[in-house]
Amino acid sequence: MRSNILYILPSVLLLVSCHGVLDDLYDTPTESIDIREGQLYVDASSWLDWYYIDFNTANHNAAEGGTSSAFVKYAIPTEELSNSNPQPSAPGIYTYWYDVFGAGLSNHEFRGFTSTAAQPEPDAWHIAVHRNNVRTNGGAAYETSYTSMYDLPESSEAFADATFTPDQWNQLDVWTIREQMLQGLIGNQGIEVNPVLSSWLKVDIPPIPPTFTLNNHVFIVRFDDGTFAAIQLENYQSPAGTKCCLTINYKYPY
Repeated sequence: MRSNILYILPSVLLLVSCHGVLDDLYDTPTESIDIREGQLYVDASSWLDWYYIDFNTANHNAAEGGTSSAFVKYAIPTEELSNSNPQPSAPGIYTYWYDVFGAGLSNHEFRGFTSTAAQPEPDAWHIAVHRNNVRTNGGAAYETSYTSMYDLPESSEAFADATFTPDQWNQLDVWTIREQMLQGLIGNQGIEVNPVLSSWLKVDIPPIPPTFTLNNHVFIVRFDDGTFAAIQLENYQSPAGTKCCLTINYKYPY
């Protein structure tokens, strides 16, 4: 039995360590990052935070030679307000057991709910990222067949007849609480995320450690004020190899 535990433990530690070594850094990455105009770099490897991006701020900063303050960090609320059965779309932490050493993430069971405050957010933002998760500010997304921003049609009017997908309630994918990950138990934030945009980075378990698959298609996002953005995930690793450090190409307004 002990030899089996010793065999499993390194794999689990590799799984847990995918958050990287930059959790405590915000807005001032110490690694050398080359960012060109029309790009953002966001270390979104933290399990405990959402990073909100305002493309207007990004454009302003790019004009001044940088994009380092184009996003703001807001922590995921985890403090317990009450512990009860969840109501539909109730903010809180939804704990699930995942069969990480067997069939994988598709095999899971609900184990508990803790009510928390709703997710805070800034007054102005367009998209927010948490590791491989993406949400929009009242927007909807469409995945194009383009893999280069330079090949896009000149105007978003080319996608007027496309089917855009709004954010949807999710309580399985925004992994937040991991103290019991050794037992396959993970606490997820219940929140609306965009399933189309979130497909830009897929995480698969098994194997252990997880595999990350980048989808480099360009996505079009339609916001509730009638504006559009074109965005693309170019890279999901830092120069040191930390996962969920996102290099994002964008064009706003599009």
